[in-house]
Amino acid sequence: MVKLVAMFTKPDDPEAFDRAYFDVHLPLNAKTPGLRRTEVTRVTGAPRGETPWYLVTEMYYDDAAAMQAAFASPEAAEAGKQLMTFAKGLVSMYTAVVVDERGQPA
Repeated sequence: MVKLVAMFTKPDDPEAFDRAYFDVHLPLNAKTPGLRRTEVTRVTGAPRGETPWYLVTEMYYDDAAAMQAAFASPEAAEAGKQLMTFAKGLVSMYTAVVVDERGQPA
């Protein structure tokens, strides 16, 4: 299993961000082919001091080929375009392989 992780820094207007993200973006993104599961985490702090993160979202796919196909889809393009209407400059993304407790692909 692989995932795309999106990490968002705190927006100037959290309420407006949440409306755009939860009410518009996530439903659009859910239409992306091959997307198995989406998990959104609201960051509440860090063990020592402040954290720059506001939300972290993990989007899971069966494998790298499925994730790449999803990225190339019109649905992902629409979700990405909409994301930039409210989160430009706030989001960092990376891809990752999910591993088990031995470090082997899960």
